[in-house]
Amino acid sequence: MKKLIDRSWKFMKNLDFITLIPCYNNIEGLKRSIRTISYSPDKCAILVVDDGSNTAVSLETIEEQTSIPVFLIRLTENKGITEALNAGLGWILNNCHKVKYISRLDCGDECAADRFYKQVGFLDTNEQVAIVGSWCKFKNLATGDSYQYKTPVEHNSIIRKMHFKNVFIHPTVMWRTDITRQIGLYPMTYPHAEDYGFFYKILGKYKTAVIAEYLMTCEITLNGISLKNRKEQLKSRIEVVKKYGSSKILTFLGTMKLLILMLIPSTLLLTLKHKLFN
Repeated sequence: MKKLIDRSWKFMKNLDFITLIPCYNNIEGLKRSIRTISYSPDKCAILVVDDGSNTAVSLETIEEQTSIPVFLIRLTENKGITEALNAGLGWILNNCHKVKYISRLDCGDECAADRFYKQVGFLDTNEQVAIVGSWCKFKNLATGDSYQYKTPVEHNSIIRKMHFKNVFIHPTVMWRTDITRQIGLYPMTYPHAEDYGFFYKILGKYKTAVIAEYLMTCEITLNGISLKNRKEQLKSRIEVVKKYGSSKILTFLGTMKLLILMLIPSTLLLTLKHKLFN
C-alpha cells in the first residue's frame, strides 16, 4: 500500500520535468542529492518515493533542502526499488498530464549545476529523441577513489554497446513522459536490472542519445543495490540481452562478457576502473 503526502498539484501544468527519486533508509543521501537539483522552481517538481524506510522520510525535511516543489509517496513496507519506481511512475502518469519529461536521481548522487537545463534543451531541440543520458563520474566518498564513465552518444552506436554494458546510467537519464504511457512501467522480471529492461524497451521503438558531458557524479558504496546484488543483476542483464538483443552475434558476445564479469570480484573491478578510467 502507498500513501501520498497531500498537497495541491494544480501548479503542475506545463512543467518541463519531474524528478523521480526512490529512497530507502538514506535520508542524508536524499538531502544531498536534492540540494544539487538546479532549475527554475516554477518549471519542475520532485517526487520522492519512500520505500518503507525504518524512519519515514519527512516532507518538511526534504522541503528545507530546495525551493523546488516536492511530493512524497510513502510505501507502508519495503517493496524494493522496482516497485518504488513503478509507484512513482504510476503517480506521475495519473497526475502529471502536462509535464513534458521525467528524470531520475538516486539518493547520494549529485547533479552538475547545468544538468537539467542541458537535458531539457536537448530534448526540446531534438524532438525525435525519446530519452537522453549523459556521461558521469563514479566516486567513493569515503576513499576519494573515482572513475569516469564514457559511452557512445548516438543511437546506432548505443544499440550496439547496450549488448555489453548499460549505456544509460540510471540517475543520468531524462525521457519524454508520453512514451511511458506507450511502453509501460519498469519490468518486474529482471531483479536489480529493471532499468536495463526499461531502456531496452525504449531502444526498440524510439531514438536515443547521450550528452557527451559529465553531468552527474554517482556515489559508489559497497552497500549499494548494484554491488550488494551484483551477480543477480548480471544474471538479469543476460536475460535482458537475450530477449532484446538486435543480432545473434552481439547477443552472444554480450552474454559472454557478462558471464566473465560474474567471475571478477567487484572490489577488483572497481580498482581496475579507477586505474584505467580516472
